Amino acid sequence: MGRRSTPEVNAGSMADIAFLLLIFFLVTTTIEKDKGIARQLPPKQDDVPEDVIIKQKNLFIVNVNRNDQLLVEEELMELKDLRQAAIDFIDNGGAPAGSPEHCNYCKGNRLPDSSDNPDKAVISVQNDRLTSYEMYIAVQNELVAAYNFLRNRESQRLYGWDFTEMKRAIDEGKITGSRKDDIQEKIKTIQGMIPLKLSEAEPKQAGS
Repeated sequence: MGRRSTPEVNAGSMADIAFLLLIFFLVTTTIEKDKGIARQLPPKQDDVPEDVIIKQKNLFIVNVNRNDQLLVEEELMELKDLRQAAIDFIDNGGAPAGSPEHCNYCKGNRLPDSSDNPDKAVISVQNDRLTSYEMYIAVQNELVAAYNFLRNRESQRLYGWDFTEMKRAIDEGKITGSRKDDIQEKIKTIQGMIPLKLSEAEPKQAGS
């Protein structure tokens, strides 16, 4: 009696189905993109003064050491308290009434030994070279959040719309035409009232 041959399975159709499934998943799958911290470089200036003198009271110094400890104005601080401390500094409005530097929309404590107004307030951040990337990002996020809080407050007061929402609507192309120009002018106004002055010093060498 002869041996029966093993029946073959036609895999041609299965290959077609697998190819179609591959195309389906490639078309429908959304790939998440990692995003860094958004920063916009200032426009190039031809005539830049060589020596810019900043009053000590207008400088808010933030240091992060190799152990990810936060030192703000030479005092240890928890990360959760950094945002409010930055808000208090930027919004202090310490310049006396009647002076050119007086801030009439600031709601801070108006301490004479803290910043005169948001335009004069500068936050300087210095990290150790061994500072973790996670801590670096966290500190940056808290400081930018402080600026956004004040910008949203003034934008709501003047226009009834958060600054961050206006900017997002412009960036995502949701507003066009003459209304876009109007919103962009409002954004510039708020940025002028609360300018983001975040300076990053050169990282310190470990052990220095």
